[in-house]
Amino acid sequence: MMPRSSPFDDFETMFERMSKQFGDMSHQFDRSDLTGVASAVAVDVADEDDEFVVVADLPGVEKEDIDLTITERVLTIEATHETDEQHGSEEYIRRERRHESVRRTVRLPEDIVADEASASYNNGVLTVTLPKVTTDGDDSHRIDVE
Repeated sequence: MMPRSSPFDDFETMFERMSKQFGDMSHQFDRSDLTGVASAVAVDVADEDDEFVVVADLPGVEKEDIDLTITERVLTIEATHETDEQHGSEEYIRRERRHESVRRTVRLPEDIVADEASASYNNGVLTVTLPKVTTDGDDSHRIDVE
């Protein structure tokens, strides 16, 4: 005689399938903020002994349109890219190049010295250097892009 299945077995099977599907989709949400809106900012974070180095891709963005802030252990990268140029006529067959804003936050595993942070931007690549240190301050600090 076959063991009799309960309705709960069906639920368990369904939850296992859903968990697997959510696990398969998790890579789609790796670069999203808390609103679930995907961010176009890909970042690498390197731990280099006495500092963290964050490298972010921001193609097509002007240096002046990048805003960096650090609060406690969270680096926030925000950038705006606008394409206002017209090409002969306002009647487009397809228009995908528009105003775009991106935002990415990176939580760092250790405290840093915000006053000594530096940033550079070259050929669409932003590099932020954040010296490590143990501090008690939680003040926000703005980082200028050179």
